[in-house]
Parts: sequence; C-alpha cells; structure tokens
Amino acid sequence: MPKPFKHDPQWARAKQICRLNMEDIRMAKELGMSPKALMKNQPNPSQRWKLPVKLWIRELHEKRFGALAEAVRRPPQPAPPPHPAAADDVDVDIPF
Repeated sequence: MPKPFKHDPQWARAKQICRLNMEDIRMAKELGMSPKALMKNQPNPSQRWKLPVKLWIRELHEKRFGALAEAVRRPPQPAPPPHPAAADDVDVDIPF
C-alpha cells in the first residue's frame, strides 16, 4: 500500500523552480536526491553543457534502474475492441 502523500514545501518549491512533474519528483526521490540538490544543479545560461534538471533526473534514473524499470512499472495498454462486422459483410456469406 502506498504511503499517504505529505505536502513538503521544499519539494513544492523545487517542482516550481525546476519545472518538474510528479513523475520527475518520484524519480529524484528514488535516486536519493534532496530538493535543495535539484535547485542547486539548475544550469546557468553560461552553462550550456549542463542538462536541464528534468532531463538530468531522467538520464540518471535510466542509468541506475535501466530503461526497463519504466516499462515494468506501467501496465500495458488494453487492446482496442474488435470492430463489429458491417451488415453487408454478413450477407455476402449467404449462398442465396
């Protein structure tokens, strides 16, 4: 059973400043990062070599847990229902 959500103002501020969504925050927490570390690692305009925090978290998460961790966590999409046959297709099979 998942833990109940607790509002933390530091994570809310990091979410706003670094433009993160809840999935990015979950990944950062799994990596053991603090909100202060995320805000500190924001790239400056003169640091063009640095990835934005959102992409940096995703890259680190993929390195540590692999690309399959994302696929395993999400259930597969249900198959679309088959299309019903048209009325004309049913009459074609009748021999008279």
